[in-house]
Amino acid sequence: MFFSGGMIPTYILIKDLNLYDSFWAMILPGAVAMYNLIIMRTYFMTTIPLELQEAAFIDGCSNIGTLTRVVLPLSKPIIAVMVMFYAVGHWNSFFSALIYLSDKSKFPLQLVLREILLTQDMASMLNNDSDTIVKQQMLAESLKYSVIIVASVPVLLLYPFLQKYFIKGVMIGAIKG
Repeated sequence: MFFSGGMIPTYILIKDLNLYDSFWAMILPGAVAMYNLIIMRTYFMTTIPLELQEAAFIDGCSNIGTLTRVVLPLSKPIIAVMVMFYAVGHWNSFFSALIYLSDKSKFPLQLVLREILLTQDMASMLNNDSDTIVKQQMLAESLKYSVIIVASVPVLLLYPFLQKYFIKGVMIGAIKG
């Protein structure tokens, strides 16, 4: 449960489930991480008092009502952190796309950017003229830096919306007084 079975058994499983070259091959293998579940379980057990849940049951809430009206509103910090972990993890994962996707039209942004960088590097190796080589190296460097910006902007745009929950999550264990 803590460690995956390995790359080859996972590939065989994806192939046998007919998920190869599909969107689900990117999502399902990394959908639940045991480490994140342990973090969330610890958060729920240490932060949300059992008395609140008991009070909700006494007031007539069902299990689902207690979950939606008591537990989820109090667990916004951990949910925001987990959303950020999974979003960044899936955004930066290009290796699973490299293994499971063969159709170039289904490539995620990370693989498209990798292809751009590889073709630019190959084109710069084929020229022999020193002036052209210098110009192409400058173009390749500017392309690399622009690729870094393009790949980083969505995560940087997501962070300010989740920042208040990170601050709450850090302050939960702080001494109040």
